[in-house]
Parts: sequence; C-alpha cells; structure tokens
Amino acid sequence: MTDKQDSPKPLDSETVAAYLRLHPEFFIDHDELIPELRIPHKRGDTVSLVERQVKLLRERNVEMRHRLAQLMDVARDNDRLFDKTRRLVLDLLDAGSLEEVVSCVEDSLRREFQVPFVSLILFSDIALPVGRSVSSAEAHQAIGGLLSGGKTVCGVLRDHELNFLFGSEAAAQVGSAAVVSLSHQGLHGVLAIGSADPQHYKSSLGTLFLGYIAEVLARVLPGFAMPLRSVR
Repeated sequence: MTDKQDSPKPLDSETVAAYLRLHPEFFIDHDELIPELRIPHKRGDTVSLVERQVKLLRERNVEMRHRLAQLMDVARDNDRLFDKTRRLVLDLLDAGSLEEVVSCVEDSLRREFQVPFVSLILFSDIALPVGRSVSSAEAHQAIGGLLSGGKTVCGVLRDHELNFLFGSEAAAQVGSAAVVSLSHQGLHGVLAIGSADPQHYKSSLGTLFLGYIAEVLARVLPGFAMPLRSVR
C-alpha cells in the first residue's frame, strides 16, 4: 500500500507577509511580478498619482501583449504563405509544358492557398491547346482599366469585369477580387483570384505574394513555344 502525500496547504496572508519580511530582496529577483500587484494609495475618495501610474502601466502592458500576439499571428501567416509560394515557384520552374504551368498555378491556388475562384487568362491571337486564351484586343476592351496600371488591383469589380474574368456563373458568387497582369517584356495574360466576401480583397490588402507569383509566371510563360501575344 502506498502512502498518499498530503497536498500543499494554501498560504495565508500572514505567512506570505512573514516570508517577505525575511526576504526583502524578493521582488529584486522577481520584478516581473510587480506590474501584477495591486497596491492602493488612497486618501479618502482620491486616487494617488502612483496608483494611477501603476494602473496605466498595467493597461499598457496588457495592450502590448495583445499587439505582440497579433504580430506573431501575422508572422505565422506570412511564413505559411511564403512556404506555399516557394513550392509553387519551384513547380513552375520545373514545369516542362504549358499544360503543366497552367495546372501548377490553378491547382496550387485552389488547394494550397484555398482560393475559391481562380482565373488564368493568356493573351493569344489563336486558341491555345490548354487553359483559357483570348486576344489582346478582347482583353483590353473588357478589362483594360485593370491592366493599364501594371499593379495588382483589389476590391469590388464591375459586373462585366467579373463576367470576363470568372465566367457568368462564378461571377455571380464573387464578392471581391484581386487582379494582376502577367507582364514581362510584353503583356502575356492576367491572373485573378476571387472571394465570396466583399470585404476579403480590400484595396489596402497586401498583395506581395500574388504579385510575386505573377512575376515568376510572366517570366516562365514565354519560354514555351506558343503564340503568346506580346504587347508593350
């Protein structure tokens, strides 16, 4: 039979006070506990300056912890995005055909990045064997405003722009989108991603990773023997 050890008894205030009298240097070695202490400095109904300062410091400490937690969350998200982007870029560099390039982009964005609506459109005067292709003139007529700036465009798009990019059936479900042109020594296509949430792709949304994918894709595409339309 095994003897059960008695559970430690909770310390009462007198025991704690006696310990602190015998060890006045305690808070020197444990100064991280000081902000957690509640020491009143009141005279009547007034609150002393010291107590007010301690209260403010404690509130700021809590706020800084929340901000640090948010920064850590953002850092973890960026790490995950970077890893997914790295894998996609390596797959694009290893691709041996136009079909593999198109599949890499569309599959990765849908499965790895969990993007519900993906559109990759290449500009060509003749129909390409894989993916979706349109002439440069047709693209500029439909979404010329999205292509002119050379930067990623985010937000709520017009109906005719959504219809052109995602098709009429999917366009009815897209609340917001991010669109980037594929341009390197000429304009070769456009890449668009969409969400059902109108607030998901805001105009202020960081588009570093999407822009990076588009830059790599624009450099990979001309390496294949296909009649891409090059427009400066």
